[in-house]
Amino acid sequence: MVEALVSEISNFMYGKLLIIMLLGVGLYYTLRTRFIQVRLFGETLKVIMEKKDDKHSVSSFQALMVSTASRVGTGNIIGVSTALCLGGFGSMFWMWVAAFLGGGSAFVESTLAQVYKKRGEHGSYGGPAYYIENALKNRFVAIIFALALIMTYGVGFNMLCAYNLQSTFSSFSFYDPGSTPWLIGGLLAVLVGWCIFGGGRRIIKATSTLVPIMGLLYVIVALIVTLMNIGMLPDIFSTIFTQAFDFESIFGGFAGSCVMYGIKRGLYSNEAGVGSAPNAAAAADVSHPVKQGLVQMFSVFIDTMLLCTATAFMCMSSGVEPTKELAGAPYVQAALDATIGTGAGAFLTVSMLLFAFTTLLGNLYYVDNCLAYVNGSVPGKLFMTVYRILACAVIFVGAGLSMGLLWDLADVLMGCMTIINLPVIVILGGTAMGCLRDYESQRDSGENPVFYAESINLKTPLDYWQK
Repeated sequence: MVEALVSEISNFMYGKLLIIMLLGVGLYYTLRTRFIQVRLFGETLKVIMEKKDDKHSVSSFQALMVSTASRVGTGNIIGVSTALCLGGFGSMFWMWVAAFLGGGSAFVESTLAQVYKKRGEHGSYGGPAYYIENALKNRFVAIIFALALIMTYGVGFNMLCAYNLQSTFSSFSFYDPGSTPWLIGGLLAVLVGWCIFGGGRRIIKATSTLVPIMGLLYVIVALIVTLMNIGMLPDIFSTIFTQAFDFESIFGGFAGSCVMYGIKRGLYSNEAGVGSAPNAAAAADVSHPVKQGLVQMFSVFIDTMLLCTATAFMCMSSGVEPTKELAGAPYVQAALDATIGTGAGAFLTVSMLLFAFTTLLGNLYYVDNCLAYVNGSVPGKLFMTVYRILACAVIFVGAGLSMGLLWDLADVLMGCMTIINLPVIVILGGTAMGCLRDYESQRDSGENPVFYAESINLKTPLDYWQK
């Protein structure tokens, strides 16, 4: 009953409302910025490589790594596999479209996060809740957004992450569908609990160091598999574009079409327009808000155009046919085993262990920040203890629930964040566009752009950007 209801809500949100909103806002800002994703690509690379004089400040590159780490993980692997198995190869095309257009939305939301960031004891912080309250003077909507983020990351995403992790063990002989998910979920919940209650610092440090390495290794393995089957690429591209524009099939069953799955799984992976990345963007110390807007736009490119595409091509070139039964980790594992050899799928399990663990902790970091925003300060010790116990219980429960329910629940909760954030960045778009004009004007004059609020006649009181 609950699973069917959540599925219906998800199908409505992504069958009508969010498809129009995501593509519409993305296209609007792509045109309004004159294809900033392409036009300022070289400038983006320059900004990313800027060095900071103050070793204690957060550079653009560091903020990129934080936001990319929150994006990179189960979505790039399990999400892509699910889209291919349930929506077909054409899903990849619509994932590319959503990412390209989403780059425009990502630029605007992260630029706004920089403009309206707040000064804290340990540096700057901010995000959609702060620009909603400061720019729109509406704390009620800001709190609703913060609560939506808490539910999305603390419940929806963490439950799904736990399920995706345990599902990677399904190819091992010891896996029992009735008991293994709960056992893995319990171990994972205990490990996360140990870390968030103050222990496990060495584990956090080790995994944070290993994740970028494993991410690079994963892309290399995917590239090797693709190159081993390079002769199949023309047929793969042909299939992608044929299915992507098979409108008779798409409109015959839109809820299960490549369009819906491509956009849903693309949004889950790159989060462009959702309102999550601006929380990391606000922490960066840059001379101009546009710099961080460009950096976060590039993060979307890394996520979808590189990592998701690597997974897709690895799977599609393996010769393993996608089926509903293989949806998720089994399809990627089967692709690795078929190409590299039996047992290669174990590499995916190791990768997912690292990706999922850091994702779970990163998600709870977002939740901590939003709890502090809603409360007006960091909640008391008793409240935080109860919340952290519940957070661990959610991880345990998620590992043992059904895949369909968890994907739909994550999609619905993420959709709630997006439905709030997208109209807000449209309303506040004039500020972001003013910042862009100011940035380009200074850059064209040969200067290193430096932003002041009065340069775009911004009257809202700000913690930063004053002369």
